[in-house]
Amino acid sequence: MVFRRREKRGVWANLREAIWPRSGWSRAFQYVKHRVNRLPDRPHRIARGVWAGVLVSFTPLFGFHFVSAAAVAWIMRGNILAAILATFFGNPVTFPIIAVFSTKLGHKILGDRLDHGGEPESLLQTFQAASHDLLHNFWAMFTPEHAEWSGLERFFTDVWLPYLIGGIGPGVIAATICYYVSLPIITAYQNRRRSKLKSRLEKIRAKIKREERAAAGKSENPED
Repeated sequence: MVFRRREKRGVWANLREAIWPRSGWSRAFQYVKHRVNRLPDRPHRIARGVWAGVLVSFTPLFGFHFVSAAAVAWIMRGNILAAILATFFGNPVTFPIIAVFSTKLGHKILGDRLDHGGEPESLLQTFQAASHDLLHNFWAMFTPEHAEWSGLERFFTDVWLPYLIGGIGPGVIAATICYYVSLPIITAYQNRRRSKLKSRLEKIRAKIKREERAAAGKSENPED
């Protein structure tokens, strides 16, 4: 293949690139912004897609953000590709902030508190218990062992559900802000691009006309 890497990157290199791109997050953001602006669709449909992608970034549906954003954009009649690109709003830099804020807000909305007070060590133990249950239950399908759900249940009630409930409000606010910010930017970009293409087309037409006139003049005054 022409575009294949000459040297394949290992697992750790890919993980490092996902957490912190070699070109930096600023350039990655500019790339996504450029791709969104150049999408061949009406500005309000693209902006709706951005709204859907940003909203989904505030949910704990990890591994399903692309599918979820595409589904929301389809329901809203927005641009699906714009929604997928807008999930970039949730990245390793913003996810910790979104997760902590959404989880704490979710506990306040649900009217309960973590027994461990939200300490990082206890939160880590919650993730470890859930991971242990997942691995244990997988092997339990092939062994006489019984499935265990206590760790997953604690993860669901202490982390996942509060994260989901608490992320809806901030997600709607952030998505709406991004919608109203992106709409005029996309509109201006498309108008500017359309103007440049029109100007370029007019120059091409003028050049063709000059060449036709020059050819007509030569045919009227042929050289001996």
